[in-house]
Amino acid sequence: MKRILTATVLILAVFALIFFGQLWMITLFSAIVAELAAYEYLKLAAVGAEAHGAKLRIPTWWMVLGTALAFVVTLPNFPVEAQLPVLSALTLVLFAWNGFRAPLIQVLPDTAQGLFGLIYIAYPLTLVPLLWKQEDGPALVLFLMVCVWAGDIAALYIGRAFGNRKLAPRLSPGKTWAGSIASIVGSMIAGGIVIAIADTLTAHGNTLLHISEPIWQSLLLAAILNIAAQLGDLLESAIKRGAGVKDSGTMLPGHGGILDRIDALLLAAPVLWYILLLKDYFGLGRF
Repeated sequence: MKRILTATVLILAVFALIFFGQLWMITLFSAIVAELAAYEYLKLAAVGAEAHGAKLRIPTWWMVLGTALAFVVTLPNFPVEAQLPVLSALTLVLFAWNGFRAPLIQVLPDTAQGLFGLIYIAYPLTLVPLLWKQEDGPALVLFLMVCVWAGDIAALYIGRAFGNRKLAPRLSPGKTWAGSIASIVGSMIAGGIVIAIADTLTAHGNTLLHISEPIWQSLLLAAILNIAAQLGDLLESAIKRGAGVKDSGTMLPGHGGILDRIDALLLAAPVLWYILLLKDYFGLGRF
């Protein structure tokens, strides 16, 4: 019951932001989620380091500042090119901090883990407001979220009922090939429903969910996003297995941690962004 209630509240909040929110609201919400997930990441990294007899030295202030700046430079007053210089500067600051304070053997791994945290968590979530402000952005973000959610639900229930052959037992013993295939199909079906609703609304003069690309492209995109989402889920499991924990945290009743809920999105969002860049570069039309 806790799982269903938590999921319902989160889905309604996301839907409200997509359709009724403003850019600053989307950015702020994404930043808060990123900060909470980054905090969980620091705890996972610390537990993993302790398991190998080391002590992680990524300052919390650095991760908080770095995550916040990652979102600040996505605001309209900053060019997209500002992200790389800011990321480089943050890395050098952490490198210098560790260089003077950490044991020399820990300087490189601690700096690398801090940089990875920003690339893994902050950067993908900065793409959500960037996607939302694109032309037909609300439809784009909705399509992304629905594909990720539907695939997760299909994998959970079909995998439980019919799954026998394990997908990646070393990373996630509960995931099966049946659940994985069902997840792809579920995302394509959910994506098709979004397209059907969008076409119906557009036919009646409502462009709230306008989608211009051919339906076959949208269904292919749904499948690609699902595969990226499944990979994101498995890779977050790899981090947790390495740290020897089951969940990234306990912030979401019935669901574990924030990172557990957004792991799929952390790979699916960049993949969607890259696909849009490629479509634009080769003149293949927009979403």
